[in-house]
Formats: sequence, C-alpha cells, structure tokens
Amino acid sequence: MELNKYIDHTVLKADTTQDGVQKIIDEAKKYDFASVCINPTWVAFAKEQLKDTNVKVCTVIGFPLGANTAEVKAYETTDAINNGADEVDMVLNIGALKSQHYNAVSKDIQAVVQAASGKALTKVIIETSLLTDEEKVKACEIAVAAGADFVKTSTGFSTGGATVEDIALMRKTVGENVGVKASGGIYTKEDAQAMIDAGATRIGTSAGVAIMTNTKANGGY
Repeated sequence: MELNKYIDHTVLKADTTQDGVQKIIDEAKKYDFASVCINPTWVAFAKEQLKDTNVKVCTVIGFPLGANTAEVKAYETTDAINNGADEVDMVLNIGALKSQHYNAVSKDIQAVVQAASGKALTKVIIETSLLTDEEKVKACEIAVAAGADFVKTSTGFSTGGATVEDIALMRKTVGENVGVKASGGIYTKEDAQAMIDAGATRIGTSAGVAIMTNTKANGGY
C-alpha cells in the first residue's frame, strides 16, 4: 500500500502565509502526496508550483460552515477550477440537513457537482461531529444520489474530526464505488492506517510528513 497516495496534505488556517503554503507544496512534492488541500486564494499559486508533478490541487467550497447558497458554491467551484483546482471539497448545507430539507441539500450538492462535471473531482464534507448517525447516513445517501465522487467527515473547524466508527458507517452507506475521506485529528501513521482499515480511501491531514516518517506531529487539521 502506498500510504502517500492516500494523503491530501492540508493547510486551511486563516493566518496561513504564502510561505506556509509553499512548505505544504514542497512537502507534497517530496512525498508525492495525492494532493495539497488549500484555501481558494492559493489555488493558482499551487497549480503553478505543482505543474510538473503528479500532485493534485484540492480546494474547499462553502468552507467551513456550508451555509452559502448553492449559487455561490457553484460559482466558487467554477472559479476554483478556472484557477487550476483538480478537486473540490464542499461543505454541505448542515442546517438544511438537520431541518430535513433534503431537496435543498441535494440541490446544493448538485450545483457543485454540475459545475465540476468532467473537470474536477467532488468531495462532500458532511461534518460528522454535528450529526446523528441517522443524519450521517442520510447525508451520505444524498451526496451519492447527487453524483459526488467522495464523502468526507469533517472540516477540521468544528467540534470534532474523523472517527473509525464514522468511517465504517460512511463506507457501509456509500458502497464500494464512492470515495470516503477521513479528515480532522489524524496525526500518526497508526491513525491513518486505522481509518484506511475502516474504509477510508483518502486522508485529509496537516500531518502528512509525520505520518510518512512515523514521527509525532503537532496538533492541527
């Protein structure tokens, strides 16, 4: 198993400088990670830096609350792709889901999927720490029906991150043909392996280097 190709090497904090983004990019090049996951303002910069590599550029949409309108998320997606994004991680409308406004949640996801169609891979962040198990299942079912490529646990900005139990539940719900991304609180090789064993096909983390070198990471995404 090539653990490096599971990792979306991530930096999403508000105070991240260009030097901080450059560090993530350089590390992603060194370890040949699946992608760098960065805020939209850095997409064009990262695309230029990574143009001669296999590392993808991933960015976030409707982040971190998911409360933007579907139209805004679709525009964000188009803009990100025009700037060079290969993958987009969107936050679903969590309040709408908890209000059981399932059509609104579906249309929200569909807007991003359609904007990305044929151009970028789509991941739907369901923010598991805010949902009941029943809501997690419903969110995954809606995301799959809307055509998303992945479901993802967390933004890393809420009350909790990925758990093995949530990954197993998400994998059971979406089946084998949709990706599952574990993100939030994954800092060690053991953490990453546990998520993969539970069904994760991608790992979102700021600790990619620590995972690859089997060393201790500081807290982060």
